[in-house]
Amino acid sequence: MPGMRRRDFVALLGGSVAAWPLAARAQQPTKIPRVGLLSTFSPSETRPWHQALRQGLRDLGWVEGENISIEYRYAEGRLDRLPGLASDLVRLQVDLIFTDTTSPALAVKYATRTIPVVVASASDFVESGLAQSVARPGGNITGLDQIAPELGGKRLELLKEIVPKLSSVVALWNPQNKTSTRNWNELQDPARQLGLLLHSLEVRNADELDKAFEVASGARADALAILPEPVFVANLKRIADFAAKNHLPSTFHLREFADAGGLLAYGPDRSDLFRRAAAYVDKILKGAKPADLPIQLPTKFELVINLKTAKALGLTVPDKLLAAAEEVIE
Repeated sequence: MPGMRRRDFVALLGGSVAAWPLAARAQQPTKIPRVGLLSTFSPSETRPWHQALRQGLRDLGWVEGENISIEYRYAEGRLDRLPGLASDLVRLQVDLIFTDTTSPALAVKYATRTIPVVVASASDFVESGLAQSVARPGGNITGLDQIAPELGGKRLELLKEIVPKLSSVVALWNPQNKTSTRNWNELQDPARQLGLLLHSLEVRNADELDKAFEVASGARADALAILPEPVFVANLKRIADFAAKNHLPSTFHLREFADAGGLLAYGPDRSDLFRRAAAYVDKILKGAKPADLPIQLPTKFELVINLKTAKALGLTVPDKLLAAAEEVIE
């Protein structure tokens, strides 16, 4: 072995052999974080929100299928499916669970107290029992709160501006849903101040909608106000079609309602909430604890007016409202 003594060669060989396991370990693929996504709704209903989430993740360097994977579970509007879907994600031992609203977050809370949870659009974390406080959630759940019950009064004001002779409104709400109940209670004072008579119409599930429509038709009200409730989100087109057929100006808190033919929508920009929620996912996957991440509130609101529907109802939308709208559907 020219230029190298046998003893040196053996020493070199021994060092190389010792390094092999290190090299092999270095070549092992990095574990990709797995996120479980639990939604009350269907893929079609949540498409723009989940696109916003994925865009928010991409902006932070997380690309689905490359360095992060997402397990999707949809309840398709059936709240009774949420506990089983939550347990399924817990069994998969995902690194984090992302939920869209309060109901799936509560289902996950009962399924695990250890897996971190991010909620994109909850309705009062503290009152619903998801967190101990806004500044320090204290458990395994954090995210963004869409709480803004005072917006129900604002939606009545908007209806009154478009329908000056408005005197009575049918309000669809679910007494079994804390968020819906809180919005119903918050609606009483604004209605009185506006001189409006509110007709309570309780709907607990989709099967009760036809009966509710029948009652609403007989109430001879001037307009329809839909309060926040997953059942209504899952049946936006059905409700909008009923309102159109019965010549009822209608309002809801999600822009998708105006897209479906409702007269107007006013509320937090939910896509913005989902995009901002990506920052929580990013921080937690990098080691932050949900208990230490303060809950944030909406910063962006949107007014969407369906001018085509207004014209079909024989209504004239004031120019100042058209100018204030983020979008006017013609």
